[in-house]
Amino acid sequence: MDITRIGVVGAGQMGNGIAHVLAVAGYEVLLNDINQDALDKAVALIDRNLERQVSREKISADEKAAAMARISTTMALPDLGKTDLVIEAATEREEVKQKIFDALLPHLEPHTILTSNTSSISITRLASRTDRPEKFMGFHFMNPVPVMQLVELIRGIATDADTYDACLGVVEKLGKTAASAEDFPAFIVNRILVPMINEAVYTLYEGVGNVNSIDQSMKLGANHPMGPLELADFIGLDTCLAIMNVLHDGLADTKYRPCPLLTKYVEAGWLGRKTKRGFYDYRGDTPVPTR
Repeated sequence: MDITRIGVVGAGQMGNGIAHVLAVAGYEVLLNDINQDALDKAVALIDRNLERQVSREKISADEKAAAMARISTTMALPDLGKTDLVIEAATEREEVKQKIFDALLPHLEPHTILTSNTSSISITRLASRTDRPEKFMGFHFMNPVPVMQLVELIRGIATDADTYDACLGVVEKLGKTAASAEDFPAFIVNRILVPMINEAVYTLYEGVGNVNSIDQSMKLGANHPMGPLELADFIGLDTCLAIMNVLHDGLADTKYRPCPLLTKYVEAGWLGRKTKRGFYDYRGDTPVPTR
C-alpha cells in the first residue's frame, strides 16, 4: 500500500512531534485537535524545532520550508477521512480514544489504516470496536519524537500482514527503528520503564532516599542519562500513573501496584514539567526537588 497522506489526531507533545517527523520525511500531514490554540501552538513549535535543526545543519532551509508546507491543520475530525493512515495521539484515556475512532469511522476510505500512539492500552480491544480490526495497530513513538529512534509497532490479534508491512515502511522512511511488540499491557518499553519509575517513587515514599539522591544514584551508579524521578516529570506523572493502572489491572500482579505517593502528586495536579511542578519545582530558573 502506498501511504502519502497521514492524519494525526492530537496536537500535544506527542502529536506535534509525530507531525514534525512525518513532514520532514515527505508525507502530507493533516494535524487535528479540538482546540485551535493548540493547533497554532503546535505549528509554531514545529517551526522552531525545524529551525533548530537548520541551525545545527541537520536539514537545509529549503527542506524546512518544504516540511512546513506539507503540514495543514483542522479542527474537523471528519477531514482526516481522506488520509491513507491515521495516527491517534490523544490523551492516554481509553474512552477518549474510543470516541475519536467512533467519530472517524463513518468518514474513512476503505483502505485507510487506523493506528494509536497509546503507550499501554490494548490494541486488540481498541480495534475490536472499529469496522476494520485487520487494518488497526499500535504505532508507539517515543518522546521527544524528533530525537528518539525507536517506534514500537504493536499488532492486535486481528492485524493483518499488509497493515504491519505498511506501517513498518513508514517507520523506515522516517529513518527510525521499529520494535515489534505483542499486544500485552504496556508492550515492551513501558512494561520495563514505568515500573522502574514506580519503584523509584516507592523508594522516595519509604524515605530510602530523597529526590536528589535517588536521581543522582541512577545517573551516576547506573549510567542513566536522566534520573527516574526527573524522567517521570518529563513523561508526565498522570501518564505514568495511567500506565501503572493498566499494568495492575491487566496483569493482576501486586508488583504493579501504583505507589500512593505517585497517586497523591497526580491528585494535587503536580504532573511534572507540563504543570511546572512534580518531583521537581520548575517555576524558577533551576529545578528544585519538592521532597
